[in-house]
Amino acid sequence: MSDSAAPMNLLLVEDEDEFRQLAAQWLSKRGHTVREARNGQEALKELERRHFDVVVCDMNMPGISGLEVLERMKSSGSEAEVIILTGQATVENAVEAMKLGALDYLTKPFPLAELERRCRLADERSRLQRENRNLRTLIQREQRPLKIVGESPVMQTVFRLIERVGRSNKAVLIQGESGTGKELVARGLQAASPRADKPFVTINCAALPETLVESELFGHEKGAFTGALSAKTGLFEVADGGTLFIDEIGELPPALQPKLLRVLEDGSLRRLGSHQERKVDVRILAATNRNMEQEVQAGRFREDLYYRINVFSLVLPPLRERKGDIPLLVRSILGEGWDIDPDAMAAVESYRWPGNIRQLINALERAKILADTNVVEVDDLPGEVVSRTAASVAKSDSGKGGSGSNGAGVDAPLLSMDGRGIALGTVSAKVPAEDTLEAKEREHILEILRRERGNKAKAARILGIHRRKLYRLLDRLQIDSGEF
Repeated sequence: MSDSAAPMNLLLVEDEDEFRQLAAQWLSKRGHTVREARNGQEALKELERRHFDVVVCDMNMPGISGLEVLERMKSSGSEAEVIILTGQATVENAVEAMKLGALDYLTKPFPLAELERRCRLADERSRLQRENRNLRTLIQREQRPLKIVGESPVMQTVFRLIERVGRSNKAVLIQGESGTGKELVARGLQAASPRADKPFVTINCAALPETLVESELFGHEKGAFTGALSAKTGLFEVADGGTLFIDEIGELPPALQPKLLRVLEDGSLRRLGSHQERKVDVRILAATNRNMEQEVQAGRFREDLYYRINVFSLVLPPLRERKGDIPLLVRSILGEGWDIDPDAMAAVESYRWPGNIRQLINALERAKILADTNVVEVDDLPGEVVSRTAASVAKSDSGKGGSGSNGAGVDAPLLSMDGRGIALGTVSAKVPAEDTLEAKEREHILEILRRERGNKAKAARILGIHRRKLYRLLDRLQIDSGEF
């Protein structure tokens, strides 16, 4: 059913019983959910209990008038559109109703088909306003996603699962270590789904204090807690019709787990501080780096909720298990116009990347900032990547050539001066520990700095490198200014 033909949730407030009952019966037969109120007091009670798309309210009623109901609705932050009915139409009444926030005005008598048409227009206006508000929220939260990259067999399996599972409307639990690209996979599932053109909303349970998670997910009403100066739409409502990606769902506070379970069961939720029931249609994608079966056994996560979010399970491999994808990932992250030195690529491929793709992205973005040209070199990489790689090579080669108490058999990179600055070469030799690359670099740079009395600009010119690169070398080699 299209949005224009979707059933509406209506409240009909009218003190004339015969007309109210006739209108409610006719609208119900048209497929709409209709609640009746005989006066303003009943109307306000209904508005406290439920959320309505449109309220049709008679202006002149004993006790609380229709205009007073309208005024109280708007002051409480109600999002329902209001159509005022009256048998005594005047320009003054119409102007007063519109000033108080009514959308439309109908004079009795009128055909019931016309009432439905006016309600439909009011509902469409309300939907457009919600979509615009939700779009602004999404724009504020949205970040440019990277593309999922990989040619390894394990990633090809992941791609096939994304294509197949994406077409379903069921919940998916994405598991894997931190930094393996779980959100990218969630976006891939969204893109492969019938909801591809609908909102994709994300929340990270581990990034928010426990007290804020409920407000973010379900929203709150004005005055619900200290600092709630206005009503706020929750992310479930923002994602209505689309997908909500809950990252680190294992961190979801136990008190909120029953509330999430209820939304998954029937789409019902209540804002914090509200008694109104709201309905949403949202697909849940969840992610975790925890072993959720162990979390369930330990009593930290509800078993019934676990089965609800784990209709399908998709496990992402760590980067160390898909080393063949690293060159492709590097090219994708660096982007057009950038290249990487073969020695730097070798260092990147040799490193274990405990932080997975996220760590690789951060390392290469940092390298691009530090690089003197559009080519990433070894010196541009973080120290742990270079030193860990050198240590791995030394350990591997020592196993082949043996080692004595004073050194190891390695292909040791050495420093030389060729008039253009520092050049790296290699010699196969059994070298003492103090003659390794870092020791030679350190000794040579200190010698230049001492000779130039600590003048880094002159030292950089003599070394044939940019001053920024000299600062990076000082940092990596842990050379303190007190040494020169």
